[in-house]
Amino acid sequence: MATTDQAICIRTADYSETSQVVRLLTRGGGVVRLLAKGSKRPRSKSGGRIDLFAEGRCVFGGAGREGLGTLMEFAETTTHAGLRADLDRLHTALYMLELCGALLAEDDPHPEVFDLLHNALGRLAQPDSAPPAVLAYFQYRLLRHAGLLGAMDACVACGAKVSLGGVYFSSSAGGLLCRGCEAAEPEKYAVSPAALAGLAALAAAQAGRRPTFPQKQAHAVNDLLIYHIEYQLGKRLRTARYVRQAK
Repeated sequence: MATTDQAICIRTADYSETSQVVRLLTRGGGVVRLLAKGSKRPRSKSGGRIDLFAEGRCVFGGAGREGLGTLMEFAETTTHAGLRADLDRLHTALYMLELCGALLAEDDPHPEVFDLLHNALGRLAQPDSAPPAVLAYFQYRLLRHAGLLGAMDACVACGAKVSLGGVYFSSSAGGLLCRGCEAAEPEKYAVSPAALAGLAALAAAQAGRRPTFPQKQAHAVNDLLIYHIEYQLGKRLRTARYVRQAK
């Protein structure tokens, strides 16, 4: 039985001289891995070669040989071409795709994440956007949706409100640690005042307010969240080094 859905291409690999294996984040079905037969031919039935960031309507069948479904049709509606015009935007977008692929299990629907990625890529492609701020908002919202954000407004150990000095974050403990509690936790990350201010700005944005979000704060938040994500995954993400703040 064929399924029709909205999709964003998050990964591609050559399968043969004429075909690809693609991973699509679909709105209704989550991440699916599909064989796009003949997609590299000029007159492919699936709509032609599929590139990263391509977004549109897809029609696909269930898993068959090698656990792959079959992509029957891909009608592209958005290429997000503006992402390729600037290296910072391209690296940020590639990291977003890798992060979705790493955090989301296959065939597990997350329509909110699809909408989040769709909106983030669209915003990132606009020339007036700031990639670090777009990424910070994306990571914060994605982790919150996945239930992995942790306690970001008070000490996870004692519940005390954190101050601007001597604050740490522990991925294993699940949140911020105050000065009095951090000594008991061997795994921790020193949180800068800029990162704390950035987290407060993101929490305000989540509540519907429009706070200022300077680039220094966005960089600091991104570094913290990348640390947390990689600890949770137990591995480094290939593209993360391109979006970390230059030291």
